[in-house]
Amino acid sequence: MSPEAIATKENLRQAVLAGNKEAEKQYQDILIQHGREVNNCRLRNWPRTQGIWLRLYPCDARPGEIDRILDHVVNKGYNQVYIEAFYDGQVLLPAANNPTVWPSVLRVPGYENVDLLAESLKKTGVRGLRAYAWVFTINFGYTYSQLPNRQQALARNGKGQTTLDVIPDNTSLHDQLGASHAFHTFIDPYSPEARQDYAVMVNEVLKRQPQGVLFDYVRYLRGVGPDSVADQVKDLWVYGEASKKALLQRAQNEAGKELLTRFLDKGYVTSGDISAVSARETPKWQNFFSPATTASATGRLPKGGSGRQVWELSVAHAAQGILDFLNVATQPVKQKGLSTGAVFFPGGNKRVRDNGFDSRLQPWDQFPASMEWHPMSYGTCGDRDPSCIVAQVERVLSLAPSGVAVIPAIAGMWGQPFTGRPSLEIQMQAIRRATPQINSISHFSYGWQNVEETRERKSCRL
Repeated sequence: MSPEAIATKENLRQAVLAGNKEAEKQYQDILIQHGREVNNCRLRNWPRTQGIWLRLYPCDARPGEIDRILDHVVNKGYNQVYIEAFYDGQVLLPAANNPTVWPSVLRVPGYENVDLLAESLKKTGVRGLRAYAWVFTINFGYTYSQLPNRQQALARNGKGQTTLDVIPDNTSLHDQLGASHAFHTFIDPYSPEARQDYAVMVNEVLKRQPQGVLFDYVRYLRGVGPDSVADQVKDLWVYGEASKKALLQRAQNEAGKELLTRFLDKGYVTSGDISAVSARETPKWQNFFSPATTASATGRLPKGGSGRQVWELSVAHAAQGILDFLNVATQPVKQKGLSTGAVFFPGGNKRVRDNGFDSRLQPWDQFPASMEWHPMSYGTCGDRDPSCIVAQVERVLSLAPSGVAVIPAIAGMWGQPFTGRPSLEIQMQAIRRATPQINSISHFSYGWQNVEETRERKSCRL
């Protein structure tokens, strides 16, 4: 929008805040007008869809604050906004109407009935913005880990650790705005308790009527250094109560179950183990394939003895847990006929060397083609060089089924480089040249584009 149009709209917003009744209709009219202008502009210009990721804070309950933020979004030419509804173990639901196991983002006395999610979604409509709710998925947050009756739902590795006990990577873009991985706790995707808790949250979010839901953290925790690669079974988060039980059920006879049990308990099997178990019968398991061991990695399941087979089975089982959880999580959204999208790292599904896998085990190339795919193309190749970002988008397109909507998410700021990435304009131009079939894109995030303002919104006191 032009500086003059922006100033006129802001003056009207201020007048409404001051109680000017005459300004109210004028303000509503200009919101509708600007929304139409932006959407008409997007119809004529690439990209057709331009989205932005938005996290709200308690201080956004201040009068007129959500209006101000959403006006700013429209002024920049965005026609979609992804509003974070579940993150860091908190939900964007009013404290007085929150049946989930998580605390509300807004917990200030006197604001118990303020519904930031419903209010923001309602205000996007009048502005012509298409609005999705954006939710964490396998990452349930620290608050969940503190529930005494949910310990069995947490992901565990072969050392008996939960994700709170290990040093994670520290590359989250939110961390660079002051959030912390200390808030992160990943759950066992096979856990029926975790699935039920998540369904309650998703259904509450849907009551606020978003136009779609984006699922983030559809993966396991990524470790640092050598732990960023899973190359032995005790690295895998398959030792949770439900996951381990489901894995053992993939054995098709007692010999298969016995060898798998020894493998999980010791972390390896010897030729002696294999001989002892095979003396009675040939161990058998499900002829079980998953993205971690098929197309995205090697093209076929590697050949090898029983030891190699139980390793591949364990990896496939871990990856399948992510797919199963996503399928269950998206059902309520699909039943309402709304859009769903999965947010993922383009490198999260890679095989590493002969025997290892990216420890996130993010099997995105097997995500449903009916979902939108939102690859987080956050490569850092320098202030002027977008080549590694383009390469990430190209990799996703090379593995995506025909017809799937690929909507790259890129990080940065308008008009200047930021954190080792070129400006948004340079990134977008490079993506458009290399992959002209891409016609939708999103920017992470509102907070990055408005750093000082976001710090104030986070730190202010109601």
